[in-house]
Amino acid sequence: MSLEIESSDVIRLIEQFLKENNLSRTLQTLQEESSISLNTVENVDAFKKDIIDGNWDSVLTTVLNASVPAKQLGDLYEQIIVELIEMRELGAARSLLRQTEPMQLLKARAPERFLRLEHLVSRTYFDIKEAYPDGTTKEKRRQAIAKALASEVSTVAPARLLTLLGQSLKWQQQQGLVQPDTAFDLFRGTTQVVKAEDDAVPTKQYSLIKFPGKKTYAESAVFSQDGQLLATGSVDGFIEIWNYLTGKLRKDLRYQAEENLIAMDNSVISLAFSKDSELLASGSTDGVIAVWKVATGHCQRRFSPAHSQGVTSIAFNKDGTQVLSSSFDHSIKIHGLKSGKILKEFRGHTSFVNNITFSADMARVISASSDGTVKVWDTKSTSCIATISPQTQVDVPKGALNPIGGASGQTVNNVIVIPNNPDQILVCSKTNMLYLLNIRGQMLKSFTHDKKSGADFISAAISPHGDFVYAVAEDSVMYAFNISNGALVNELKLTEAEIIGIASHPYSNILAVYDEKGQVMLCKA
Repeated sequence: MSLEIESSDVIRLIEQFLKENNLSRTLQTLQEESSISLNTVENVDAFKKDIIDGNWDSVLTTVLNASVPAKQLGDLYEQIIVELIEMRELGAARSLLRQTEPMQLLKARAPERFLRLEHLVSRTYFDIKEAYPDGTTKEKRRQAIAKALASEVSTVAPARLLTLLGQSLKWQQQQGLVQPDTAFDLFRGTTQVVKAEDDAVPTKQYSLIKFPGKKTYAESAVFSQDGQLLATGSVDGFIEIWNYLTGKLRKDLRYQAEENLIAMDNSVISLAFSKDSELLASGSTDGVIAVWKVATGHCQRRFSPAHSQGVTSIAFNKDGTQVLSSSFDHSIKIHGLKSGKILKEFRGHTSFVNNITFSADMARVISASSDGTVKVWDTKSTSCIATISPQTQVDVPKGALNPIGGASGQTVNNVIVIPNNPDQILVCSKTNMLYLLNIRGQMLKSFTHDKKSGADFISAAISPHGDFVYAVAEDSVMYAFNISNGALVNELKLTEAEIIGIASHPYSNILAVYDEKGQVMLCKA
């Protein structure tokens, strides 16, 4: 449900602000250019009393700054002229009668009333019966004019524009659309992100997103890089943007409020936000990539197909002009967002490429594959700089076979560049081990829960400052490790269902874990 706001009301709010800040010339110009008058008084009752009491100087000052219909304005000026004649202020009466616009309009539209006033002002005496015919009186005329003019003006509370802006921000805070205790750019409508939180391990679930039906669930999830949004891609192709603080759909996005969700034709198995969080890229099981404008839901670019098989992972470059993708078809590609063409292609993996990322300086592409290796590629030349087999550096039997087809070791699920230490990467493989390596492939540390079976890691994430490693495993437990000493610091059982993946917030100690039963579990420290 959307709220419609009249543009004229917005202009009046601005005019009220100008009036209160004594910007009279700007106010007058805006009223003339827009043909919209403020038509406000500080107190309607006081305005009516001025008319009833005949305080015409005050009444005329108010009316001159308002837009009053010609009929009511003519009635007002007519009454003032009659009263000036009664007080024998004939010079002032003649000036109002012959030199003001309302009286010239009266002369054109009601010449008999104008001639009656000319006749009254030329008399050497005042005839009350002629001035107030048909049994009316001065008091009745004032009452009628007061009632008519009061209906044309209104009262606005002081600082109305600023009050509404404050109320809007408060509502957005309550809805989780604006983060509390952060600076807000009112002009651009964005929150200045401040990395205020020290890393702490999420230990409890605080909210839950539950997909409707038994067959719908999230295949992918990602937080926006400005920390304001959580996006999920579902097995039935829908892409939804959530308020991760409340676990509710973001209804401030009009297309979602109207239930016109953005969607792909097949399961959405990969998602990524651009650095400015204005674009969202999605990859599906049929090899298609779509790039969406988050604010409008408009599809800006579609690569169809980008790969011959499903798009397993996706990422933007820093300026949002290129999209990096990997696929079940063993390939990695860079696509030009403007041209819609493939700009680079990286080949060398012998099985599924499950995850890709740019290095912090964008000079390298790092990939994780089911062939048991991590490869580091030169972004410009597309040549493979290094091939890393993490498990050959620990106690793994030589020649251990990857069940999907590699010979180096078990499937590598994902690889993550460590925040604040871009020379290091975390590797999550389908074992009970996580590995911390440098970009040259040297082993720095490993992490394990020491369970021998039924608890291989599925996916991993890193805390905002890189102090903790989080990983979800086949036993539906989320494990947390201290990255400095490798110690297991927490285990959190989240669900009885099979966990699909995990996403970490870029600035807060918040994690999103999603399972095959249609649940997205939101956890915090």
